[in-house]
Amino acid sequence: MAIFGRRTAERTPLEGVDVVLADLDGVVYAGAGALPHAVESLNLSRDGRRLGYITNNASRTDASVARHLSELGLATTASDVVTSPQAAMRMLVDRVAPGSTVLVVGGDGLVSEVEKAGFVVTRSSEDAPAAVVQGFAPEVGWAQLAEAAYALALPEEEGGIPWIATNTDWTIPQARGIAPGNGTLVSAVHTAVGRLAIVAGKPEVPIFEAAVARFGAQHPLYLGDRLDTDILGSNRAGIPSALVLTGIDRPKHLLAAPSGSQPTFILGDLRELHQPYPEAQVRDGMVTVRGAKVRVEGADVRILAEGDEPIDLLRAGAKAIWDTGRAIYGFRVPERLYADPFHRP
Repeated sequence: MAIFGRRTAERTPLEGVDVVLADLDGVVYAGAGALPHAVESLNLSRDGRRLGYITNNASRTDASVARHLSELGLATTASDVVTSPQAAMRMLVDRVAPGSTVLVVGGDGLVSEVEKAGFVVTRSSEDAPAAVVQGFAPEVGWAQLAEAAYALALPEEEGGIPWIATNTDWTIPQARGIAPGNGTLVSAVHTAVGRLAIVAGKPEVPIFEAAVARFGAQHPLYLGDRLDTDILGSNRAGIPSALVLTGIDRPKHLLAAPSGSQPTFILGDLRELHQPYPEAQVRDGMVTVRGAKVRVEGADVRILAEGDEPIDLLRAGAKAIWDTGRAIYGFRVPERLYADPFHRP
């Protein structure tokens, strides 16, 4: 896969971008409702570029996701939505014979993609499935997890069948708060059988490769709310990224991000896609972002000036800490640096 270069600031994050690829939960919506400023900002981003969506959520079909987005005011077709079940099918066809029976743990979105790929869906391990594919759905319970465990009892290296997980997100944002995600369900099966699933969705590369190929992207930008899936995955795929602070990860998580999970841009909300992005200036160990100034002195992270915008202070603090290459637990960080005035569900 081609490596897409990182860009300097003093331009909007969208400058030079031909395809915007957005996560859904925590970026566009939380539960059924749109997040503030998301719809109008994404619609505005269509000017001169394509807009697509990448989601690890396997509970719905691409068509149902497109309908939901259209109802929110984002005109979307199924072809604009790349799902983790679709990425899982790209992996499955390389591992089992066409037309094989596949045990599905998940909802309609996963069942639909398995059937479209030409496989036969079963819910029972007694049907001798050729593989297990597991994805999130609210209705997944003990019975489905147990069937997966029965089918996966034999390790693959001893002749057992493949186990593909659409994703391993530990949590999923909902209108009422943060709920367990597919990672917790995959972990339950892992605990029972002592095997590890192979993963199709973020932070693995296949889902990004599928999106780049579908949209013909030359200079994409990925928008996400999670460092461990969205940003890590886009970095692995060589795609510039923006972490938007409207979902799971908060300023304290951002400051602690390891090198592989550090985004190209840090946004309070999606309006900032269309605003000039300030370049961090580094001089004599001091990082300056507009009026915010931060310096690392030994084990102390010092705020020399807060500036006018909390997001600029966070950007300066993140840059100062990341540039040391040291883990966050080696610093004394002032609480003001990881204050959280940003919107979240």
